[in-house]
Amino acid sequence: MNVLIVGNGGREHALAWKIAQSPRVERVFVAPGNAGTALEADNVDIPATDTARIIKFAKDNGIGLTVVGPEAPLVAGMVDALQDAGLRAFGPSKAAAELEGSKVFCKDMLRHADVPTADYHTFRDGKEALSFLEDREETPLVVKADGLAAGKGVMVCSGRAEAREAVERIAGKREFGDAGNRIVIEERLVGQEASVLAITDGRTIITLPAAQDHKAAYDNDEGPNTGGMGAYCPTPVVDDALMDRITELVLVPTVHHMKRARRPFKGVLYAGLMITKQGPKVLEYNVRFGDPECQPLLMRLKTDLMDIMEATVDGRLDELPPLEWDPRPAVCVVMASEGYPGHYERGHIIRGLDDAAKLPDVKVFHAGTSTIDGSVVNTGGRVLGVTALGDTISQAKLQAYKAVKCIRWQGAWCRKDISDKALGHG
Repeated sequence: MNVLIVGNGGREHALAWKIAQSPRVERVFVAPGNAGTALEADNVDIPATDTARIIKFAKDNGIGLTVVGPEAPLVAGMVDALQDAGLRAFGPSKAAAELEGSKVFCKDMLRHADVPTADYHTFRDGKEALSFLEDREETPLVVKADGLAAGKGVMVCSGRAEAREAVERIAGKREFGDAGNRIVIEERLVGQEASVLAITDGRTIITLPAAQDHKAAYDNDEGPNTGGMGAYCPTPVVDDALMDRITELVLVPTVHHMKRARRPFKGVLYAGLMITKQGPKVLEYNVRFGDPECQPLLMRLKTDLMDIMEATVDGRLDELPPLEWDPRPAVCVVMASEGYPGHYERGHIIRGLDDAAKLPDVKVFHAGTSTIDGSVVNTGGRVLGVTALGDTISQAKLQAYKAVKCIRWQGAWCRKDISDKALGHG
């Protein structure tokens, strides 16, 4: 079978690498891909949002399954368009993808499905939001742009002044464009964050081992929010008993509610959770593999990913045997361009990739890279996801940072504390 993966990030490199390992897959194509996906598959020069050309390519090249990686084409309805053209596609429909496409829709769904989440209010414009803030007590808040903002539309605020500034950025300066047409303001939850990803065909739910992402740019969770500076899996924050509670209180009612609302969910349902003293609460939903959580998850997955994806598309996940996992934990460290998540320069040559690749139990997944005149260069803010396995989380971290030290380009940087939160647990 030929497989087409849509996207060009670290998630898509990890998917290409894993899918290419399936004995049932003949060729893997990635549109548009990056310098890393070119090592595992054939890159196709089609933007990830060009649905018409994606469909034409899939038909012309006998693609048996198209895997849509990023949120933007999912929210725009690429899976529906592929299916309408008679093609098989992995990912949620446009109606189901609104869980990520609209924070307002997501929060309202959580309320109706009785899924635990932070108290919230929604606003149609900045004036409404500012008026609400004036009447509030001085408490920590979170301000969110309603639509897609590449992981940067959520601002954690210590009080009213910061919240007002966040509203101004969203509604006044329009930093996130149309994503800021509506605003969500919610209470700030306290606890440890965890990412629980599940694969569902709309009836059966298979939970994957919990991971922990690091959203803040700098060590000790300081600085602005990013798309994610690193992740590790599994996280001791979520033990088996808590995973059962998350499935019961969060995943099952969400999947049931979406089915009742005639928006059946098929694909990867990603719950961003805060583990509070009152139990798990949903911060947000994503409708695809997280990037960078995808990298350590797929490093550990031993089951053929194609078996899982095809069973999801065909609605027969209940027939799959339990998934097999490498018992060793994995840690992914994101190497970023100087200036990220703000303005950064592109086009610097990346050296040392071959040296890093020679280290045992290491895989360097490319995110924002391209090949120019035979050299790999940085083209994005998050450039590489350096991922390693180890017998313990500490050893996996050590191996990942050993590989990071091999790699260099002008202005390259990373957080130094990815996975340290795990060490505080038993």
